Amino acid sequence: MSRFVLAAALALAATPALALDLKSTDVTDGTPIDTKYVCEKYGGTSISPQLSWSGVPADAKSLAIVMFDPDAGTSGHYHWLLADIPASATGIDQGAGSKGGTIPAGATPLPNGSNHANYDGPCPPAGKPHHYQITLYALPDAKTTIAADMKAADIDAALAKAAVAQARITPIYGQ
Repeated sequence: MSRFVLAAALALAATPALALDLKSTDVTDGTPIDTKYVCEKYGGTSISPQLSWSGVPADAKSLAIVMFDPDAGTSGHYHWLLADIPASATGIDQGAGSKGGTIPAGATPLPNGSNHANYDGPCPPAGKPHHYQITLYALPDAKTTIAADMKAADIDAALAKAAVAQARITPIYGQ
C-alpha cells in the first residue's frame, strides 16, 4: 500500500461520522414547553415548534417527525406525525405542522392519536408533568408506505424499524 493511500485511509478513519442531531429554538430537551405550543384549553395556540437538524446520513432518502407522550394513559398519545420530508431539508418552521401551516414540499402529514393529520399541542390532565418525545427518523425510502388501517403507534413502530438513524428531544409540560 502506498504511503498516500495509507495516509488517506488513516485520515478517513480518524474523521468522526456525523450523527443525526435534532434541535429547536422553541423547545428544549428536559425543559418546560412554552404555553404557546400547548392546547387552547391551557391558554396555548397549539402551534408546532420550529425544528432543525443536521447530520442526515447519506443513505437517507426521507425524514419523518413523530411527537409522542408516553405518560398519557396506558399506551401514551401521539400528537404529531409527519413523513416523507425530503432528506435534503434541514428543518421546519414554527407552525409548519399546525392547521394551515406550510410543510416541506412532498411531506405527508399522518393521523395522530386523535386522528388529526396535524400537530396537536400538549394537553395533559392536571398532575405530574408529561414528557413529549419529538423524534426525527432518517429513512431509506423517499416515500413511506402506510396502510390505510394503520394507527399512529403502528406507523411509529414501522418508522423506528426502518430508520437508518434517529434523534430525539424531550421537552416536558404539565399543569
